[in-house]
This record gives sequence, structure tokens and C-alpha cells, in this order.
Amino acid sequence: MSSPPVAEPFAGTELVRDFAAVGAWAAEFWRSFETREFFQPLGDAWSPADNVRHLTKSNRPVVRALGLPRPILLLRFGWTHRPSRSYSELRATYRQALAGGLRAGDYTPRPVAADQQTDAHRRETVDRWSQTLADLEAAIPRWSERALGHLRLPHPGLGPLTVREMLFFTLYHNTHHVLGVARRQAGEAK
Repeated sequence: MSSPPVAEPFAGTELVRDFAAVGAWAAEFWRSFETREFFQPLGDAWSPADNVRHLTKSNRPVVRALGLPRPILLLRFGWTHRPSRSYSELRATYRQALAGGLRAGDYTPRPVAADQQTDAHRRETVDRWSQTLADLEAAIPRWSERALGHLRLPHPGLGPLTVREMLFFTLYHNTHHVLGVARRQAGEAK
């Protein structure tokens, strides 16, 4: 598995670039599975399908939030006066939270019934996930750098994040799951 195509994004244009690159990189990986493999758990871990469905479920609230009027986000979640952490710092914060026991909680995918484990359902699952990344790419340019860095969104495990940090999390979260499945597929421990 090749390394994820992410540099150290910060500006909105860099986030758009990296979401596009990660979307293409990850889609190639998810689409490489045969249907049976896609729905089959990897040992005691989620199947590739479960990972994709988890990512879709996690990406959607971010897409919705980016579509809300800024004043609503300000009223609901507030404004921060601290600078956004870097992509690397947010990635380290997330890894630390995982090591401390952070779990998927409400974002855990439900099992897919055996009769739904079809080629068509596999394609639909990946297409729905891919659409969430495309929607993020389309939404980011409508945000000013100031709004990305100061408006906040709640993360269920990491607490309040700036919108920029939430995008960092979402970008890394998508690469984290691809790399995790690739490691498990290769027989390595998580």
C-alpha cells in the first residue's frame, strides 16, 4: 500500500487538494476488493465495508456543518481565540485518544445482512463514501481562512475543534482507516 497523498495542509486550498488526492487514493483501495472480501471481517476487526460505512457516517456531519450558515455555527458552537493546531498535531491528538480507548460509539456501522452483500451494494457503499469527500471538497472553498480557523465544531471524542481542525481530523481519519485495513489485510497487528 502506498503512503497517503497528504502533505501538511493548512489553507483551504491545500485541504481541497489533499481531500481530492486522498479520495482518489482511498477509492482505488476500496474498489480493489472483490465483493466477498469487501464484506468479510478481517479477523476480529471490521470488514472493509464496515470501515467505508463508518467513514461515510463520520464524514456526513462535517459535510452538513460546512453547509450551515456561519452565524448558526457561531451560536451553537462558538468561536475560539486560539490558533488551529497543525495537521500533524491533530493527527497526534487523535492517535493519543485512540490509545486511550476512544471508540466509534454512535458511528459504529450496523452489520450488513448476507442478502445485501452484493456487487451492487459494494459499489453503492463506496460511491456514497466517495460522494461525502467530493461534497467536502466542494464546500471548503466557500469558507474564509478566518472562519476555518475560528469557528468551532464539536467532535464526540476530541471535544471542540476549529473547523480547520475538524477537516484535518476528517482527512486523517479517512487515511487511518485505509491504512488500518491494509495492515490487517497484510496480516499485521493494528
